Amino acid sequence: MKLFFASDLHGCLPAAHKAVELFLASGAEHFVVLGDTLNHGPRNPVPEGYNPPAVAELLNQYAKQIVSVRGNCDSEVDQMLLSFPMMSDYVLVLLENGRKLFLTHGHLYNQNKRPVLNEGDVIAHGHTHVPVAERNGEHYIFNPGSLTFPRDGYAPSYGLLDNNALSVIDVNGNVIVTTHLE
Repeated sequence: MKLFFASDLHGCLPAAHKAVELFLASGAEHFVVLGDTLNHGPRNPVPEGYNPPAVAELLNQYAKQIVSVRGNCDSEVDQMLLSFPMMSDYVLVLLENGRKLFLTHGHLYNQNKRPVLNEGDVIAHGHTHVPVAERNGEHYIFNPGSLTFPRDGYAPSYGLLDNNALSVIDVNGNVIVTTHLE
């Protein structure tokens, strides 16, 4: 199974177009959106190309392939524009190898506040806008960064889960970080 991850689009239409372009090029079966999809939030500037209705219209074309969670900037009003469910604080996915993939935004659960999981399970979250793919204690922590507001000097990025490898990749195709699920 190949999964594509994006987080923290914050209503930026150019970033959403890039995410869809990269998703389609990746060959992934599913597009995982880790929250903060439409709203820029009060702590972020309004991104260039800010157009939440157009972002919703674009993403809705891929609704059957999207698995999404609610971010701290997402609301019921956002859900009214989206054809796919996105109001859950987390989604638990069972991978082919029996691992759990815990999808969340990162404001409630993250590498510092973990849900009860088995050793070797994966916590995938956004929120910090900083790429991470590592084994941290008993779990793997995965954050695809952000295509709209990358932080800590990173380029805009997305994530892939492919053949038991978690990778964060920048928009130029450079792998920022990768880890293999053992």
